[in-house]
Amino acid sequence: MKKVYCTVLSLMIPFLGFSKSGLAEEKKTKTTETTKIEEVKEEGEEGKGSFAFSGYLDSYYMANFNKPASRSNLGQANARVFDIKSGEFQLGLVQAKAVYTNSKSEAVVDLTFGPNANLGNYGNFPFSTALAIKQAYFTYKFTDKFSMTAGQFGTHIGYEVIDAPANFNYSLSNLFNNGPFYHTGVKATYAFTDKVSLMAGVVNNVDGLGDNNRKKGIISQLFISPVTGWNVYLNFINSNEANPGSDGDSPKAHYRVFDVTSSYQITPKFLVGVNAALGSQKGDYQGYGGPTDAQTWGGAALYSNVAITDNFAIGARYEYFNNDNGVRALLAFPNGKGTAESPISGIGTHVNSVTLTGNIGLADGHILIKPEFRLDAYPKAGGNKEEQFEDSDGNFTKSSQTTFGIAFIYKF
Repeated sequence: MKKVYCTVLSLMIPFLGFSKSGLAEEKKTKTTETTKIEEVKEEGEEGKGSFAFSGYLDSYYMANFNKPASRSNLGQANARVFDIKSGEFQLGLVQAKAVYTNSKSEAVVDLTFGPNANLGNYGNFPFSTALAIKQAYFTYKFTDKFSMTAGQFGTHIGYEVIDAPANFNYSLSNLFNNGPFYHTGVKATYAFTDKVSLMAGVVNNVDGLGDNNRKKGIISQLFISPVTGWNVYLNFINSNEANPGSDGDSPKAHYRVFDVTSSYQITPKFLVGVNAALGSQKGDYQGYGGPTDAQTWGGAALYSNVAITDNFAIGARYEYFNNDNGVRALLAFPNGKGTAESPISGIGTHVNSVTLTGNIGLADGHILIKPEFRLDAYPKAGGNKEEQFEDSDGNFTKSSQTTFGIAFIYKF
């Protein structure tokens, strides 16, 4: 990995940072690596194994120009995902990751702690800030081209990941927040060449260790690298998420996402990326109710970042996310009814977001400091209807929200 202090790469996301194509093969796994595993020395058929330990911790302070009485960036429902507190220093997430690998296999145990571990592990009850399993899986390489993975692994869908060092921006997109986080099951990957590979798998469901019904989800990913520095991922998931007793045994209930992520390293210091997704839901989603007819949601995000010096970079993200049909968690409560804890009582909405982030690297890249400005703008409700965000008196009178803060990250 090229030493660039201002950003950190993840194997799960090949387009966050200023890497060169030498990591292309590793990136195809999209397994959220943050450190390079030592080279394995061959010894016998299986080879001598090696062990690596890595992790990170992050904290942040986010000032909200609306000065909300609740000191929350959530708005009426889920306007933000991990940076949800305003006007106070907050712990984000602590990660401890152990990887054992040899010439034929790899085992990963990825544990997280803290408030964001809870938010990212919401499908496993009960959860607490003490501990969450983010990933726990192993991979066996049948050949140099064909491998299989079993266990709990991070989703293949989307541009961003949970790991704060791996994303250029600290705050996460609505595409991330409203897509899958992780899956439990098996998947197989076949590399036709170093520029084309295909993954397919079977999983229990979306964001859960267990299966809430007898149906299984299907996942897939096609990776294409048309030219050096340009990576394209075509991602898909289809799953029946209905609880038994509603549509749990009916193929008419579904959760389905088509997702495209792509990045192009224009120069060693300048990168652009894009993420677009279209989702569809029908039926009772995990017991929370849902539309009897298929309803869609989706959005798109554009990314760019540039390295100004070896230890400073700046990047921008623009995102449009549409949940006008009200099938995902991004909702509004036009009559002041309902709460973020009971989102099913809300209605659909959409949002435009602009994020500007700096990346400052210290201590040979182990410390990352990320100052960040973000604007979230929602449609005005008008009349006597409440807006998306609250003011200093606790009344929902604001249709937009501007925050400025700073994140402190240490990775090892």
